[in-house]
Amino acid sequence: MSKEQTQMSKILVAYASFAGSTADVARAVGEEIAKAGGEVDVLPLNQITNLEGYAGLVLGAPMIMGWHRAALRFLRRNRQALQHIPLAVFVMAMSLTQTGQTDIDGVPVFVDEKLPKPPKNEGRLSFRERYASVSNYLRPILRAARSPKPVRIGMFAGRLDYGRLKWWAVLFAMVIVQAPAGDRRNWPAIRAWAAEIPAAFRLSPQKSPPLP
Repeated sequence: MSKEQTQMSKILVAYASFAGSTADVARAVGEEIAKAGGEVDVLPLNQITNLEGYAGLVLGAPMIMGWHRAALRFLRRNRQALQHIPLAVFVMAMSLTQTGQTDIDGVPVFVDEKLPKPPKNEGRLSFRERYASVSNYLRPILRAARSPKPVRIGMFAGRLDYGRLKWWAVLFAMVIVQAPAGDRRNWPAIRAWAAEIPAAFRLSPQKSPPLP
């Protein structure tokens, strides 16, 4: 009796990383998507030439002085391809102001509960608090992607190791963001968000031809 294999369309998990933390997260995201029966490639942006052959893209990068420039360039460069496949985005950050915002321009935003901190003055945010807001972080990403927008966005606490960053990133993180060093990655939250990607992409398992 012949057997059938069930496999979902291939998903690309692409990432940019300053010091390796986001690469670890991208691998975890890929593992969760694969559990749903999907075929997944997890690759750094400098190894990707095009999106041909992929049924969906998950793009992740850290937030230091804005979202990683390589990730924004990748979105702009691939706007035409992203007209045909769904996009999800994850952002790694060390600081986020708690505002209760759960979407931006209609795109659902999942916020890691361990990431945001309440403002000192609810009615009057400081410069740092305004900078570290969901809207300020995510609007450049939406502008780079244009249309269609991502189907979902995840914002997660990251890992900050001052010894592995360039001097300008250290200065910015210390003076503007005022983020302490350490690993705040919330793996259950990251994996829970990633596990919902196949359903968000509306990709159902496909049956391959029967094996002999």
